[in-house]
Amino acid sequence: MRPHLRISEEVRQALDAGKPVVALESTIISHGFPYPANVESARECERIAREEGAVPATIAVIGGQLAVGLSDDEIERLGSNRDTPKASRRDLPMLIASGSDGATTVAGTMAVAAMAGIGVFATGGIGGVHRGAERSMDISADLEELARTSVAVVSAGAKSVLDIGLTLEYLETRGVPVLGYRTDALPAFYTRDSGFDVDARFDTPDEIAAVLQAKWATGLHGGVLITNPIPAEHALDADEIEAIITQALAEARETGVRGKAITPYLLARIHELTGGASEAANKALVWSNVRVAAQIAAALAVRSGTSRIAGR
Repeated sequence: MRPHLRISEEVRQALDAGKPVVALESTIISHGFPYPANVESARECERIAREEGAVPATIAVIGGQLAVGLSDDEIERLGSNRDTPKASRRDLPMLIASGSDGATTVAGTMAVAAMAGIGVFATGGIGGVHRGAERSMDISADLEELARTSVAVVSAGAKSVLDIGLTLEYLETRGVPVLGYRTDALPAFYTRDSGFDVDARFDTPDEIAAVLQAKWATGLHGGVLITNPIPAEHALDADEIEAIITQALAEARETGVRGKAITPYLLARIHELTGGASEAANKALVWSNVRVAAQIAAALAVRSGTSRIAGR
């Protein structure tokens, strides 16, 4: 047992029994939506996972503990405190040592999920290579975590504010497969097609589970990015959202916003400029990703159980 790792009884029992478990991040609770919409969305994520037969494991740092599976009160605590710091891999030791709370990012959630033995994680969109990174070197830790940590991440692609072409190049260099769930095109968060292709398309959760099983069983460590396009009825117009992102990026440069503050700033500004349409789109894509992740986790659990029986 790792020190400072706290796994809820529900999640522990599911893992011990080989039942499907889906990791969920907490940055989206503390920084993704305004209160109380953030708490409501987190509860809906957990409800959807259970509806699909999986146990939800929302992950955060709570009082210096790496918490896997939060209580309803803890979700409320994160959602109502906008000052909770974002917790990537590098931040975890400091938060543990100080006994603080932290809202785990994609990278932070992946790291803790792997410690707990959870192989499937649902989020909104991953971080990546920021526009202008050839000057700023602003590259999300999410990409390095995907390269090193054996957790499958279901997302609506990379966030639209990023340089998606460079993000894909980075993932290729680090050996991370990019799979499309019922799509040949890489989605771009608010839109269904970024103009780039995925490495391979799969149309069922079991097909994706087979890829995950093959990768990890052969000792090919590291994550897999599974891209699930935003539902068509909630997708935003590509030209309109690109113009808004360009404006928000220009405003960020003018005001000196940079580093880990840039993505929350851009998402908040995009929310303002779209009149709230981006928030509705964000919720829809997150919930869709949780549903797909739960189905993949269920298929992987069946395959893992069959492998154990065959190996006896």
